[in-house]
Amino acid sequence: MTDEFPGFSRAALSFLRQLKRNNRREWFQANRETYDHEILAPLRLLVEELDVRFGHFAPEMAGDPKRSIFRIHRDVRFSKDKSPYKTHAAAWFSHRNAGHGVGSETHGGGAGFYFHLEPKGSMVAGGIWMPPRPSLNRIRESIAAKPGDFEKSMSASFKRRFGALSEEAMLTRLPRGFAPGHPAERWLRYQSFTVHAMLSDTEVEGRRLPDRIERDFTTMLPFVRWLNRALGYRESERRDA
Repeated sequence: MTDEFPGFSRAALSFLRQLKRNNRREWFQANRETYDHEILAPLRLLVEELDVRFGHFAPEMAGDPKRSIFRIHRDVRFSKDKSPYKTHAAAWFSHRNAGHGVGSETHGGGAGFYFHLEPKGSMVAGGIWMPPRPSLNRIRESIAAKPGDFEKSMSASFKRRFGALSEEAMLTRLPRGFAPGHPAERWLRYQSFTVHAMLSDTEVEGRRLPDRIERDFTTMLPFVRWLNRALGYRESERRDA
C-alpha cells in the first residue's frame, strides 16, 4: 500500500529558496538529506498518487517516480550559467506509448502534463513544448485539416483557468506551404503548444494538492488528447491489466 501524499512542507520551499542563494555542490551535499526527505520523497508519492488517478480519468497517461521526475542537476554543457542545480523540482506525465526522456531533459514523444514546485512559482502545465520538426509538421497538418476541432479542444473552462496558449517562439509569418488567409492561420504560427496555471505556496503545502492537479489536468485533457491524436497516440478507456 502506497503512503499518502502529505503535501510539501515549508521546509521543502525553504530548501529551494536557500539553494537559490547557495547553488554550490558543497552546500547541496551538506543538505542532501533535506532534499531527499522534504522534496524527493513527497514528490514520488505525488507522482504515484496521480498515476492511480490517471487510471480513472486518463488511462493512457502515466506517472512513474523513476521516469517522471526531473533530475535536480542542471545540464551546464552549453550554458554560460554553470550553477550545478535547478532551484525547482518538477515532474512530467506522458502517454504510456510515447517515449520517455525526462532524464535527458526531453519530454518524450507526445503531449503530456507537467507539475512544477518552486517558492512563489509553482504551477501546472500541459501540452507539448517545442516539438521536433516532424512532430510539429504533423500537428500543423492536423490543425490545417480541421482547425475547428483543434479550437474545440480548448473549452470555456480551459480558457478561464489557463488563458491563451504560450506564444513562446511564435512565428511572425506563416510557415512554408501555407498561404496567407488560411482558416487556421492563427494557430499555424505556433511552434509550441502549451498552457499553464500558477499554484500558491499554500496549495502545494496542502494534502489536497492532488485534487487541485487532477482538476487542472482534467480540464487540459481534451487539448492534450487532441495533440496526441495528431501524433498518433490514442486515448484509452481503461488500462490493460
